[in-house]
Amino acid sequence: MSKRPIIGLTPDIGMTQAKPGRPALPRYELKQAYCDAVLAAGGTPLVLPYVDDIEAISQLTSLCSGIVITGGAFDIPPELYGEAAHEKLGTLHPARTHFERLVLKEALARDLPLLGVCGGMQLLAVALEGTLYQDIASELPQAMEHEQPNDVREAGHTVRVMPDSLLGRAVGRLEIGVNSTHHQAIAKPGRATVSARAPDGVIEAIEYDAREFVLGVQWHPELMKGDEQAAIYRAFVRAASGES
Repeated sequence: MSKRPIIGLTPDIGMTQAKPGRPALPRYELKQAYCDAVLAAGGTPLVLPYVDDIEAISQLTSLCSGIVITGGAFDIPPELYGEAAHEKLGTLHPARTHFERLVLKEALARDLPLLGVCGGMQLLAVALEGTLYQDIASELPQAMEHEQPNDVREAGHTVRVMPDSLLGRAVGRLEIGVNSTHHQAIAKPGRATVSARAPDGVIEAIEYDAREFVLGVQWHPELMKGDEQAAIYRAFVRAASGES
């Protein structure tokens, strides 16, 4: 049997429910769909615990053949890209962002295959010297709705995919439907290359050509049906396996 590559996944932190005599306690949280997508693509998921030490981060990433920076219901601190907080800035998770920045930096240094999903894509852009719109509705009033009211397992809009991109080669199509659950978006991609846009021009996918496989998507392919969505994880896991 061929060895399945270990894929590190970054979790969120929540709290257990407090009960009489039992205080609320922190716990790691991660949607099962991430693990399911990695497993279906041929990888073995490994949820990464938060550590605040470069040596420990190095040890963690050395266990992995690829890294997924997952999404979540929070924003990236604007000071990380040189801006003051907008009045519509949402909830921040400083501990998570700090940890994910360390993991992302180490993954890029090691040239590990990297997939950023939704907020993970935005953090990737910031790490590559990009900037964000802190609130699409107020900063891009001409933009379409990017927080869809329908089931997130269904498409909210389409995106145009660049044919000669990493994403384009993975999905094999120039247009795909995607779900949309974000109020922030990439303004400037920095050192990243744009590989997909929504019909209103909002950036929906980025890549980093200086590494073997670095891809960020603004949607959640792990929540959607369709071979083109599964193909994103398959391409990522193939790269983690050392396949072209």
